[in-house]
Amino acid sequence: MDLFTAIEQRHCYRGGFTPDLIPRDHLRQIVQAGLQAPSGCNAQTTTFVIVDDPARLAEIAAILDRKPVREARALIVCIAEHRPVYNGLSFAVEDCAAAVENILLALTGLGYASVWLDGVLRVNDHARKIRKILGVPETREVRILLPVGRPSEPVTAREKLPFEKRAWFNQYENLT
Repeated sequence: MDLFTAIEQRHCYRGGFTPDLIPRDHLRQIVQAGLQAPSGCNAQTTTFVIVDDPARLAEIAAILDRKPVREARALIVCIAEHRPVYNGLSFAVEDCAAAVENILLALTGLGYASVWLDGVLRVNDHARKIRKILGVPETREVRILLPVGRPSEPVTAREKLPFEKRAWFNQYENLT
């Protein structure tokens, strides 16, 4: 699939997954796409844990009781290191976001689906619990979780607003 088709077809998938296993070489290729993302000052503050062990998947699903997490054949856990890299500023959140978008495009290109889970990690101590399960140091934050699998339900990307309502040349256009 070419890049622009993957961008057009990428979507958040909250449905279930087929029982098909995901080959580790696919998981490696997908996460490598994330590792290739830009990062502030090239500090590369984003790391990942790829979870494909059924027992560990079940442990995490017990914390995040959501259909895509329960049925995922793998989870990609994006970990942020909040350290200053430029004038005392950390770009960990931006670095994670760039990496995750690359991963979502790679997933789409290979025929997999996922949903970007972030907010749910920041409530009820979910991120800390998952951090402990995965052995992530306390100095790092479990920031984004991506359940991965082949979709078991039909998928379609939601329609986006047209270019003219969200992008302009040379000046912001107030359309209200």
